Amino acid sequence: MTTPAYDVLTVPVDGGELTCGRWTGGPGAPTVLAAHGITGNHRSWGAVARALDGAVTLVAPDLRGRGRSNVLGAPFGMAAHVADLRALADRLELERTVLVGHSMGGFVATSAANAYPDRFGPLVLVDGGVALRVPPAADLDAMLEAFLGPAMARLAMTFPSRTAYSEFFRAHPAIGPHWSEDVEAYVQYDLEGVEPELRSSCARAAVRTDGADILLDETVIDAVRTPGLAATLLWATRGLLDEPEGVYDQQRLAEIDLDPELVRTEAVPGANHYSIVLATPYAAAVAEHVRVAASVG
Repeated sequence: MTTPAYDVLTVPVDGGELTCGRWTGGPGAPTVLAAHGITGNHRSWGAVARALDGAVTLVAPDLRGRGRSNVLGAPFGMAAHVADLRALADRLELERTVLVGHSMGGFVATSAANAYPDRFGPLVLVDGGVALRVPPAADLDAMLEAFLGPAMARLAMTFPSRTAYSEFFRAHPAIGPHWSEDVEAYVQYDLEGVEPELRSSCARAAVRTDGADILLDETVIDAVRTPGLAATLLWATRGLLDEPEGVYDQQRLAEIDLDPELVRTEAVPGANHYSIVLATPYAAAVAEHVRVAASVG
């Protein structure tokens, strides 16, 4: 397995520039676009890019409100992310491209394919993109805090040093045991500011708006049911804190009205919500599905 060449490009979008990471594949390799999770950044795809071993060129934006794209202000939400992905596809002169999305990025992918079925697809959804129903009267902020836990809490915190920030993540039960060069790069890229007042680059307002979309907006929730949309959902068998119960399980998925001919589901045993993209053994499973999708897309 080789380390692909990596560079950064910027794309003009509404309100400024979208920053994207690019891992370049071998000669003639197709380009795949990747959308990260709700409090993440494009460096979360490092292990997947490495596992692809040149089979595709993987281009992943910092979604607006995160990473170096946090200079982009409102509007946030799925419609804004879809417009940004469309601008990225145009910039790269892609007539049609596979999308892979992790967690919230899965909903970005389904929303993009729903809006532009001629430009995006097939999809690889990684522990996201398929909604689980929530009570209509549920409090959004309480749901986000409960669901995201430490990932959400850190947005209100400051850290005295880069080492302290790495230590915070090393203590995370779903991330720490899978520490690697790729995880370190993902964590350190998230930081902004100067010591001793370092903080996450992820904007809380963006998280709240995007969270409302994926939890409560029926258009976003139903995007995965777009006629003709072809997707594979890879779901982690363990949860956001590495608990034995994941976001999805066979029973929950069976209760969701999905067309099995169009949306295939497959468990990734032993993976949790984060390690499914951050840890090499599980990232390799994601990469294999990306290869297959890119070969038929």
